[in-house]
Amino acid sequence: MNIEFKTKELQKCAEDFNHAVKKLGMVCAKKFFQRLAQLSTASSFEELRFAVGRFHELREDRKGQWSFDLEHPKRLIITPITQPIPVDADGKYVWSNITDALLIEIVDYHKEG
Repeated sequence: MNIEFKTKELQKCAEDFNHAVKKLGMVCAKKFFQRLAQLSTASSFEELRFAVGRFHELREDRKGQWSFDLEHPKRLIITPITQPIPVDADGKYVWSNITDALLIEIVDYHKEG
């Protein structure tokens, strides 16, 4: 899968493990690199549906984004690069047709608001 980064900081964390440890902590950095490996080897979001890390679609104000667990409560937030996101006749996202990922942020979205 093609992976891009919304921020230079997130890209730097992905390119330099020591930098990721400094910014995220050891446990979170290790999980981040595991999730990057999962994303890079998957051909579509569908392959990640039941993957370790609880990859799942978000709702409400985060509709169109997906989340991957890191170190609790932090999550890696992802959206497809290709827009509009492919949908079926019922308006549901077609995970098998999503073949690229934009890494948005690492956040505890449960604290937002």
